[in-house]
Amino acid sequence: MHDKKKRLDWKSYLWALSYLKSYKKEIVLLIICIMITTAAENVIPKLVQILIDNVLPYRNIKLFGILMVTLLVAYILVYITKSFGNIFERSISEKTSRDLQYSMFIKLRQLGFSYYEKNPAGKTLSLLNTEVAIVLELYRSHLPSMINHFLFVTISTMYMVSINIYLTMILIPCLLVYYAIGPYLERKTADAFQRVSRNRMIFGQRVYESLSGIRDFRAFGAELWDKAKCISAFEQYSKSMRSGMIITNMRGSYRRLVSYLGAAAIFYLGFQFIKHDLISTGGLVAFVLLYFTAMLRLTFLVTSITEQKNIVAQIKTLYEFYHMPVEVCEPANPVKLNDVKGELIFKNVRFGYAQNETLIKGFNLHIKPGEKVAFVGTSGNGKSTLFKLIGRFYDVAEGEIVLDGVPINQLSFEQLRSTVGYVFQDAYLFGGSIKDNIRFGMPHATDEQIMASAKAAFADEFIEKLPEQYDTIVGERGINLSGGQKQRISIARLFLMQPSILLLDEATSALDNSSEIMIKRALDRITIDKTTIVIAHRLSTVMDFDKIVVIHDGKAAEMGTFEQLMKQRGFLYELVEGQRDDLKENLLNGVS
Repeated sequence: MHDKKKRLDWKSYLWALSYLKSYKKEIVLLIICIMITTAAENVIPKLVQILIDNVLPYRNIKLFGILMVTLLVAYILVYITKSFGNIFERSISEKTSRDLQYSMFIKLRQLGFSYYEKNPAGKTLSLLNTEVAIVLELYRSHLPSMINHFLFVTISTMYMVSINIYLTMILIPCLLVYYAIGPYLERKTADAFQRVSRNRMIFGQRVYESLSGIRDFRAFGAELWDKAKCISAFEQYSKSMRSGMIITNMRGSYRRLVSYLGAAAIFYLGFQFIKHDLISTGGLVAFVLLYFTAMLRLTFLVTSITEQKNIVAQIKTLYEFYHMPVEVCEPANPVKLNDVKGELIFKNVRFGYAQNETLIKGFNLHIKPGEKVAFVGTSGNGKSTLFKLIGRFYDVAEGEIVLDGVPINQLSFEQLRSTVGYVFQDAYLFGGSIKDNIRFGMPHATDEQIMASAKAAFADEFIEKLPEQYDTIVGERGINLSGGQKQRISIARLFLMQPSILLLDEATSALDNSSEIMIKRALDRITIDKTTIVIAHRLSTVMDFDKIVVIHDGKAAEMGTFEQLMKQRGFLYELVEGQRDDLKENLLNGVS
């Protein structure tokens, strides 16, 4: 099990690094810049050595001039290569970060409808805002710093060996002392900030839920309850942040302690070496300068590696998200329907949301072009599920759904979803203008087409009375409009889109009488000569439909006109009588 986890961690890390493949040339140029910068920076301690050993004792002005010119050249070289290195580093990190974020967004669009029904929006937003942000640090900070520190330590060690190999060997016990506790502190620090990340995600989700549900919290007087949940989440986040800062300070203090212990050993041995002419005074000074920078970079390198090991947890989360199977795939070579008439055939369709569950059990139905069909039945028998299957939000488990003689899984998403138009009970509007919300049905529509669609949907009657008319901002999810107004805008989209098939989930069931009349008038207009399927909750609204299909236990239990089914005294008859009994009871309660 442990080996399997390690393999997954390694695969996740390599997957994250794979986004760098497209920028190999820039990475090579970055490494060259870092090597030149490091070599030039490490020349400075050597110049100090020459200054102390050969210039000052002999007052060698000529050599001093050479040192100054060399120093100036080294600084210019460092400035140029560092500038180009920073450009390459920033370019690589930002392009790679862009590619990762873009691939996550594309994956989010590819995932089946089941993902959105199982995962709340707050969780997905936290994943993209928190987990992605942490992994982006791999490109923007950890990888560049690891390359930088590794090359600096390597080149610095070569300089130190050239000065005195025995003093250089002091780095070994220093590293051993650091490794005694250092990696433990690194892991504790990483664990602490993982808790910070997790608590930040929870806090972000709480804030999102608090803002999105503010109307309901106020309506139910639950604002204090919601506030307590947010404060509790923030306290956990704040507490974990404090713990993280404490362990970070402990890690830094231990790092400095090891460096100082090594420096004390170098001073002691260096003094002995000077006494026995094994090293010059300038050589010792240069060595100490190189030691402090190399030791600091070495501990930073260890920190970077340790932090990357702990980032793997976040990488693994994204890796698993990115490799989630796409349940509904577009065909590689889709069939193109030139003229969609709207004939739908369900052939022995079976489907269930879970593996061991079957909700639709051998559903068969033939809907002719332009026919008006109502799906009726009690809740939980699969009416809305059939709507989802028509639009390929899910794919059928068995059987097939055929549109104009072609199975819908052979059509492109673009054609299928431009052919099928939905009107749900709760119309979705995004927080833009009315014009943009109608244009949602056809992104390239002109203003004239938008106004014509609004007029056809009887939406222009209220739009013209608004202060900004078509430029009025509707607010998040259309909060500034009534239910009837939102429905009319959603129907205006359909007039703009002109789909061949209309799926209506009883768009008027939650509206008042005046709004219901307006919506019905608009629907009567748009359903002319179009295949229309309605999920009917109020049976009185579908009495004149061409066909009523009673769905019971996942099957088409009854089928026919209203009069035919009422004569059979079957499921529809029972539903109608049940609604009449409920109406009588409500009237009696109202009178009493």
